Amino acid sequence: MLTGIGIMLLTFVVMEVVAWVMHKYVLHGFLWFLHKSHHTRHNHAFELNDLFFAWYGTLAMLFFIFGSEPLDYRFWIGAGITLYGVAYFLIHDVFIHRRIKAFGRTSNVYFKALNMAHRVHHKSSGKDGSESFGMLWVSPRYFKAASEVVNKKDKRGAVHH
Repeated sequence: MLTGIGIMLLTFVVMEVVAWVMHKYVLHGFLWFLHKSHHTRHNHAFELNDLFFAWYGTLAMLFFIFGSEPLDYRFWIGAGITLYGVAYFLIHDVFIHRRIKAFGRTSNVYFKALNMAHRVHHKSSGKDGSESFGMLWVSPRYFKAASEVVNKKDKRGAVHH
């Protein structure tokens, strides 16, 4: 059981690397025609880019199916992919893009840095010119900028949520 949880957590971490590589070289590469929908304004709930969520969901499901009888490492890889998918949905779709209006503003330095990095990524609406391709890993320069914003608010007596 502990080995399985370890495999799941390792898979979660590896998924951040996979997501970064896929985002930079595939989504902003030959599959830009699907990802472009994420970089343009629209008034509908879904975008072509959401097909990638279905891809990773299918991949996780296959790992679950083939790792269930008997329970083996593939099950835990599926669990790690699923855990990353849940984190992606909550952080990227709900928190950053507010596709579900559930969260307000935050004074948390990590979440502010994450939001800053993502806004920089979306400055470019084209295939080229973007930076900051990860979902959970944030460059230290965004932590520094976010800390400065939070510290500035602290000096004015802002309340943390």
